[in-house]
Formats: sequence, C-alpha cells, structure tokens
Amino acid sequence: MAETTRLAPGDQAPAFSLPDADGKKVSLADYKGRRVIVYFYPAASTPGCTKQACDFRDNLHELGDAGLDVIGVSPDKPEKLAKFRDAEKLTFPLLSDPERTVLTAWGAYGEKQMYGKTVQGVIRSTFVVDEKGKIALAQYNVKAAHTATKIKQIIAQLATSAE
Repeated sequence: MAETTRLAPGDQAPAFSLPDADGKKVSLADYKGRRVIVYFYPAASTPGCTKQACDFRDNLHELGDAGLDVIGVSPDKPEKLAKFRDAEKLTFPLLSDPERTVLTAWGAYGEKQMYGKTVQGVIRSTFVVDEKGKIALAQYNVKAAHTATKIKQIIAQLATSAE
C-alpha cells in the first residue's frame, strides 16, 4: 500500500480555503487565535457520516465551552452538503473539496482497506488545530461510531496539556 503523508502534533496545519454548503469561502485562517477541530469524512448523508456529524452537533456546546470550533470536510459538492446540513440541523461549517486537494494535503485521502480490499478514498480523520495553526492532535482511521467518545478524549487531552 502506498504511504499517504500523515500529519503529526507540532506540524503546521496545511492552509485551505474551500466553499461551504452555501458556496461561501471558509479558510483555516478564519480560525486563527482559536482552536478548531477539522474532521474529514467520506460522504454526506451516509449512515456513518451522519452519525459522526450528529455526534459533533450534539456535543457542540461542550466543545464550544472548551474553546473548540468544528469544521467538517468532504469531497461532496456544496448542494449535497446543504441538504445534509438542513436534514440533520448541523450548525457548523461543512466544506466541499471535490478535487480532494485539502483531503490529500492533510493525509485524509489515499489508499485504505475497505471490506478486505485496497481502495482509494477518504480516510476518516480528526484533527485539532491550536491557536497558532499547529496540529495539536491527529487521528486517522477514526471510527464514526465512537466520535462522541473521541470528542471527550480530545477535550480531556487538551485540558491536560494546558495545565
């Protein structure tokens, strides 16, 4: 299997500017001075991605209290993201990367195992970017079913590292 470039804590987060569900450009630079969770998912409105997005939605208040914003990125077109956002009442930005350039820069696109076969696709990944634009936490091959648990772990890890 070909190696995909992986980000690690301390790395500079790759810059991006992508359209959201309404076609408005959102950049990582918009979050400078704040901590932000950037998560990459394969496809809007699929069972796993819906579960993951709803877990973020349901924990957004707690994440906000911990000083964290949330951004979701997928290869879906803005129109599909808008339907997903509206159907699931998502209140954080969903960004469109149909050329997969940002997904690739973050190591969230490449070869992966799916049902015992090697395929090219989105590698479900979650990152925390610190106030200075550095990777504070990098998690690859995240399970959609355990997103809420991972969120709690992220908050705990960040609280511990801040002490």
